[in-house]
Amino acid sequence: MKMRHLQASLALAKIYFNSEHKRQAWLFSLTIITLTFAHVYLLVLLNRWNNTFYGALQEYNTQIMFSSLGEFSLLAGIYILVAVYSFYLQQILELHWRTHLTKVFIEDWLSQRTYYLLQLTNHDTDNPDQRISEDIKLFTNITITLTVGFLRSVGTFVAFVFILWRLSGKTIIPWLNIPLDGYLVYVALIYATLGSYLAHKIGKKLIDLNYLQQQKEANFRFALVRLRENSENIAFYRGENLEQLNFINYFTQVIRNFKKIISKRKQLVWYNSFYGQIAIIFPFLVSMPRYLAREINLGGLMQIASAFGRVQDALSFFVDAYTSIAEWQAVVERLSNFQNDMQAMQNLQQARQINYHQSSQATLQLTNLNIYLPNQVSLLKDLNLELNPGEHLLIKGASGSGKSTLMRTLAGLWLLGSGLIKLPSGQKTMFLPQRTYLPLGSLRQAILYPQTEPVADSLIKLALTSCALDYLSEQLDTTADWSHILSLGEQQRIAIARALLLKPQWLFLDEATSALDSKLEAQVYLALQEQIPQLTLLSVAHKPTLDQFHQQLLELRGCGTWQLTKL
Repeated sequence: MKMRHLQASLALAKIYFNSEHKRQAWLFSLTIITLTFAHVYLLVLLNRWNNTFYGALQEYNTQIMFSSLGEFSLLAGIYILVAVYSFYLQQILELHWRTHLTKVFIEDWLSQRTYYLLQLTNHDTDNPDQRISEDIKLFTNITITLTVGFLRSVGTFVAFVFILWRLSGKTIIPWLNIPLDGYLVYVALIYATLGSYLAHKIGKKLIDLNYLQQQKEANFRFALVRLRENSENIAFYRGENLEQLNFINYFTQVIRNFKKIISKRKQLVWYNSFYGQIAIIFPFLVSMPRYLAREINLGGLMQIASAFGRVQDALSFFVDAYTSIAEWQAVVERLSNFQNDMQAMQNLQQARQINYHQSSQATLQLTNLNIYLPNQVSLLKDLNLELNPGEHLLIKGASGSGKSTLMRTLAGLWLLGSGLIKLPSGQKTMFLPQRTYLPLGSLRQAILYPQTEPVADSLIKLALTSCALDYLSEQLDTTADWSHILSLGEQQRIAIARALLLKPQWLFLDEATSALDSKLEAQVYLALQEQIPQLTLLSVAHKPTLDQFHQQLLELRGCGTWQLTKL
C-alpha cells in the first residue's frame, strides 16, 4: 500500500468528516469502533471459556461443563447482538458518506462548467459518470470494511498477544540450547510476516489490473450508450456491422484484462487456501510438545490454539484483504485523479486572461479580444466591437475561421485568449447552439428547459404556433425521448420557442436555424423580433437570407483577421 494512496484516501474522507455532517459522521464512526473493540473483548472471554470448558471435559466435571455451556449461551447472544448492530451501522455510515460524496462530486463537476472543460481540453479523466456512480460507492464500502477489519486486527493482536505470551511458557531453542520466553508469539510473528510478504509478491499486479478493468468496463458501457444516443444516424449509415465490431473490440479488452485478474486471483486463492489450512493445524504442532510433556491440559492446549489463531489472524489481515486492498487502491487513484482534474479546470478558469465584467451600460463591448486554439494558432486578433441594444449582429466566415469559438468565448466556455468582454448587467442572455438539447421527460419539460418555474399552457402553445409547431400543442405532458422523435429542424424550433418564453434581451444563435428552410427561418426571426421588442440578436449563419434581420456584419476572414461592416 503506497503512502500516496493513504494521503489521497484521507483527502477524500475529509470531504465528509469535515463537512456540515461531521457530528453525525464521527458519532457513527466512534460507535462502530466501540462495537469493534467490544467484539474483540468477547473473543477474549470466549478464549478463556475454551480453557474452562475443555479442562472440565477432560476431567469429566459435569457441573462445570453445564455451567460453561450456560456462559457460552450468554456470550454468544451478546456476540450476535454486537455483530448485527456493527454491520447495520457500517451500512448506514456508508449510505450517508456515499450520499455526501456524490453530491460534492456532482457539484464540482457541474461548477464553472467543469464537465465541459474536461471534455474540451481532452484531459486524462475518462468516464466521469462511472467515477461518480460506481467508484464513490466502492470507495466508501471498501474503506469502511478495511478500516473496521484493520482496527479489529489491531485490537485482537494487542489483546491476544499477552495471552499467548503467558500461555507459551519457556522453551529451549533447538541446537542453540538458549531458553526463550513467549516462543509462540515469535512463531506467530514469523509465520504471519512471511505469509504477508508472499501474498504481496503474488498479488501486487492486481492493483494495476483492477484500475484498468474499471476503465475498460466504463469504455464498453459508454460505447453502448453512444449507440442508443445516435441510433438514427447509425441506422441511416447502415453502420451496424462496424458498431458490432467496435463493441466486440471493447468487450474483448474487458475480457482480456479480466482473464489476467482471474489468473492472479487464482494464484492468491491457491496461496490463501494453503496458508489458511496450515494455520489450523500449526498452533497444535508448535504447542504439542508441552501437552505431551503434561505441562498443560487439554483446556490449555485449546486455549493456546485459539489464542495463536487469533494472533495469526490479526497479523494475517494483509494476506486476507489483499484483493480488497488492490481494488481499493485503484478506486482511490481514479477518484483522486478525477478530483485533481476538476480542480485543475477550476484553476484554469481563474487564471484565464479573458476578463468578463458586468457593465452598467446597456451595451456589449469587446476590447482587444484575442482567441487562440490549444496549439496557439490565432483565430481572432484584437477584435474591438461595441453593440448597442437593437443593433443585430450577423457573424459569417469560412468553416474553421472561429465563428463558434467566438460564441463559446462570449458564453465564457472558451479559456484560451485575452482581452475584455463587458456584458450589460441585469439583462437576460441566452445562447442557442446548433444542436438543441432535449432532456428526457415530458415535452413541456423539454420546451421550458432549463427553466424550473411553471409557465401557462396558453403561452407555451403560442410559442409553438409562432414556430410552426402547433401540432405538438396537445402533447405537452407526453413523456418520450423527444430528441429521437423530433427532426433536427423541429428541435431547433423548440429552442426558438424556449427563447420566446424566456424573453432574453440578448440572444446568441450559433447556426441555431441551420436546419430550417428560408421561409421557416424568416418566420422564427420575425417572431423573435416582434414578440421580444428589446431583443438584440447575435447570429452565426451562412445563409444570405438572414442579412435582412441584422444591421451589422462581422466577417471572420481567417488567420485572426476580421472586418465589421454595416448591412
